[in-house]
Parts: sequence; C-alpha cells; structure tokens
Amino acid sequence: MKKTIHILFFIIGILLIPQPTFAQVDFNKRPDDDLGNVEDEFQEYFFEALKQKGIENYDRAVEALHKCLNLDSKRPVIYFELGKNYNKLKNFGAAEDNLKKAINMQPDNEWFLDELYDVYFQQEDINNAIKTIKQLVKYHPDYKEDLATLYIREKRYKQALDLLDELDEELGVSEVRDAMRNEIYSITGNADDRIDNLEQRIANNPNNEENHLKLIYRYSQTGNKKKAYKAAQNLLKVKPDSKFVHLALYKFYLEDDKVEDAISSVKIALTSPEINAEAKAKVLKDFVNFVSRNPEYEKDLIDITALVDENKDAQTHSDLGQYYLKAGDKVKALANFKEALKQNPNDFKLIKDVLLLQLDIEDYNAVIDGSEEALELYPAQPILYLVNAVANNKQGNSNKAVESLEIGLDFLIDNPQMEADFYSELSIAYRALNNISKSETFAKKAQAIKAQQ
Repeated sequence: MKKTIHILFFIIGILLIPQPTFAQVDFNKRPDDDLGNVEDEFQEYFFEALKQKGIENYDRAVEALHKCLNLDSKRPVIYFELGKNYNKLKNFGAAEDNLKKAINMQPDNEWFLDELYDVYFQQEDINNAIKTIKQLVKYHPDYKEDLATLYIREKRYKQALDLLDELDEELGVSEVRDAMRNEIYSITGNADDRIDNLEQRIANNPNNEENHLKLIYRYSQTGNKKKAYKAAQNLLKVKPDSKFVHLALYKFYLEDDKVEDAISSVKIALTSPEINAEAKAKVLKDFVNFVSRNPEYEKDLIDITALVDENKDAQTHSDLGQYYLKAGDKVKALANFKEALKQNPNDFKLIKDVLLLQLDIEDYNAVIDGSEEALELYPAQPILYLVNAVANNKQGNSNKAVESLEIGLDFLIDNPQMEADFYSELSIAYRALNNISKSETFAKKAQAIKAQQ
C-alpha cells in the first residue's frame, strides 16, 4: 500500500467526496419547510461522525453515521465513511458491505475503491485485492507497483515482470522497481532473465553507467568471469573516464597477470572521490593480499598506500599491519596497528596486537602504560595482566609483576599454554625478589603443564 497516497487521501478525501453531494443543497437559503431542519440535523450528525473519527472514537462515528442514514440513505459518502470506520474497527465484513454500496452508487470513485482495496489487503484477501486494484491502476501509476507486489505474493511472476516493464517504459527505471524485479529473479533463480533485462537496458541506453556496472556484477555473481570481464571492457569503451569500472577491472587484470594494468586500476579506484571508503578498503585489502603472495611488488604497495594515507580506515590499517607482520617488518606493522587503534580505541584485538608487538620490540614502558589503560576497559582479560607482568619483569618491577600475575590468574580459564606462561613469569619475578623456593615451585608448575601438552 502506498503510504503517500493514503496520506493524500486522508487529507483531501473528506474535502473532495462530500462536495458533490452537499452541492445539491443551498445552505445559505432560508428553508421554507421542515426539510431545512432535516438538512441541519444531517449536517450535525455527519460532522459529529468526522469529529469522532478524527479522535479515533470509531464506534461513536458509526453511531452518528447511522443517524445520517436514517435521514438520507442515498448519499454514497455515508457508506464510504461507514466503510472507513468499520475498517479501523477491523470489522472487515461491514466495511466491505458499506464500501460496495458506495461504489455501486459511484463506480468510478477512486477513494471508495482504494479503501476497499485496503480492506482486502489487511485481510490478505489477495484475489479480491487484485480485482480491486485493477480498477485503480487507471488513476495513478503507483497502483501498478502495488499490483506487481500482489502478483509476486501470488507467485504470478511473469505478470509482475510485465507490469514492471510497463512502468519502466512509462516512467524510467527506479530503485524500488529494480528491487522488486531482483526479488523475483532471486525467488525463481532465473539469472538469465535478470541478465537479459540488463543487456536490453544497455542496448536502449548505452551511456547508462549503472546498468553496465550491474551487468558486470551479475556476470561475476553467476561465475561467468569471462563475460564479466568483457562487460567491464565494454563500459570502459563507452565511458573511458569511468572510475567505478576499475573496482572490477583490477581483479580481472590480476587474474590475467596484467599486474601493471591492475596497479593502474587500483590507483584510480583508491584516489577517486566518487568511490566510498568501504569499497576502497576492499580494493586495498585485495592488493595487500596479492603483494603478500608476490613480494616483488611491495614498492608498488608502498606507493599505493601513500596515495590514501589520509583516507585509510581502521580496517585498512589493520590489514596493512597484518601484511607487514607476515613480511617481518614489525615497525611498520606496529605503526599501522596503532593507526587503526586510534580510530577504534576499544577494539580488543587491536589492543592485543599493539601490546604484543611493543613487547616484541622491547618497548616495555609503552606495554606497561598501554596494558594499564586497557585493563580499565577489559579488567577480566588475563592476557593484559600477563603482558603487563612481562614488561614489569623486564623493567625490574618484580613486585608489580607478581601483583599483576596473581590477579590475572583468577581470570584464567581453560588455557594451559597461558597458565604455563603465568607460572614462568611468577618464577622469574620471585627469583628476582630472592624468593628461590617460590620461584622453583612456579617453575615446576610451568614445566608440568608444558610436559602434558
């Protein structure tokens, strides 16, 4: 049901419908018999019904309308108003009966038919809804979309598609109708029809970039990479300055080992303001993965990342961090993880990655400060106590290490490897404190766990 139409009906329906009926009576003329009193009484009841409906007292509105009927049963607007109030009361049988009476009196009244359609729609009486809306399509093209929706519900997909095609031809394509069409294609699994429709659109309007992009996507989705590649090349011929086509082309170039072309497409995609950050992040991630398998192109990766230094999001920095970590460049990995953490300061995985790398490069002060800050956010994470203790042990803060380890052990559950690490650090701390007995006890506990693994 189109809400905008219904709002329009609600606002102007009352103004439009009663007028033809009341136009028969000159309310400024002094009555010369008791008919004037009847008309005054009718008006009083009718407007009382409107008032009661306006404040959602639908039962009282119905009572007032029945009093109107007792005075004059030949006005279709009374049956229309009764139908609307009964519809609100969910008394659909009475609503249907009264609306049909109104329609019999004025068969071409759009408002009457629309309300009857709503009665059927609410009951999910699709067959009668379709019959009614077929009478409405001549008044407004949006009703055709409603009819197409009903056809989809009734699995009459061919009729739905025909209607959508009619609307596209009359009004041009729209996202709403495309979504409906795609729903049909998804239900029927008929990818060929979807592709045929796009190819026809391109034939009719070759300069429409969006249709080309959709065709590339659909071919890719069906696994027909060859045709997807060809569709991308066709778009580039039609629109050489297209930026979006490079979101597809770089992949095809990489698969065809056309690395220089791929790098060019990646650079275009990453520097195009038209392309959103999420799409750029995916492009960069794909290229990072490519370089991880082909390290000879690392210089190109460095050049490319320099192009988007100010625009990289947290995920991009995280992906680059993982790449540099695998490549053995811990400094660059740490720099990217820290940049990601600036954007997502509560991301526990990033916090852990940064702390472990700082520990690895022996930046113990940073580990102590970072782990203490992290424990304010995640006081039940044992790894934070462990890295804090390791850093304190390295700095000669043995008492602080013991304190951190003893607290952390209380949160450790079913992790033998980490438990052994806790005991090893406790052994180191107590040895530094010259408590050899405790040091040896914890060393033996650590060895016992490792022996069982």
